[in-house]
Amino acid sequence: MPTFPAPDGTLLAYHASGSGTGAPLVCLPGGPLQDSVYLGDLGGLDALRPLVRLDLRGTGASAVPEDPSSYRCDRLVEDVEALRVHLGLDTIDLLGHSAGANLAALYTARFPERVARLVLVAPGTAAVGLDTAGEERLTAARLRSGEPWFPEAYAALEELTAGRGSAETFKAVAPFFHGTWDEGARERDAATVRQRNGEGAGVYGSEGAYDPAATRAVLAEFGSPVLVVAGEGDANTPVPTATAYAELFPKAQTAVLAAGGHYPWHDDAEWFAAAVDGFLEG
Repeated sequence: MPTFPAPDGTLLAYHASGSGTGAPLVCLPGGPLQDSVYLGDLGGLDALRPLVRLDLRGTGASAVPEDPSSYRCDRLVEDVEALRVHLGLDTIDLLGHSAGANLAALYTARFPERVARLVLVAPGTAAVGLDTAGEERLTAARLRSGEPWFPEAYAALEELTAGRGSAETFKAVAPFFHGTWDEGARERDAATVRQRNGEGAGVYGSEGAYDPAATRAVLAEFGSPVLVVAGEGDANTPVPTATAYAELFPKAQTAVLAAGGHYPWHDDAEWFAAAVDGFLEG
């Protein structure tokens, strides 16, 4: 397992895979603070280009830091930069999924000259201060109205969008994160509890982590290409939110998977791999 030291001495691990050609794609997991194993090969994308999955501190094979406050998203930017230096790359192609997109955005804002191409998959938006209207989430959810589990899950989502509900309510909306709520999706959903660093997750987006106005100002001048990938049925990052995110950049495009969820590489691996590789090759 290849490792490298973070600036504070924490030993971090990463996973390199793939037989494809081209520059490696550095991948930042969501969760937040979830073991990068859930990204897998991103729907076979590693057959088209090399992937480098970073285990963020305190997750996967990376060490737990001495200072728990170092889990904060803005402080993790230096870990990503240390990985770039360790890999010996002048610039990187960078992918962030879900909450990992917040880290990708902060890295891009701090080191714009180091990012050749940026891919944001079902991105979290706290770093750029985008809010998602409850009706947008409900509209995406209603695409699944024919499913047997829909009534209970939709009622729970209505509670959450109204600012009510509990941890159990949140669990009930899990089907809306997946394009197909089958056995595989249920197993992956259950695995997130084991793979996530709960302590770190509580710190990741804590006070001081984000300065949306400053981040947006830098991203508005970011001249490299950006791809925002969304699932049509993703109630977490609905298409209007993904579109608004893309509009923050001068050179961005969106790719929307019909009936896709929050993990589009599981819903249509061929589509996802082709969309991302095509963008990176472009």
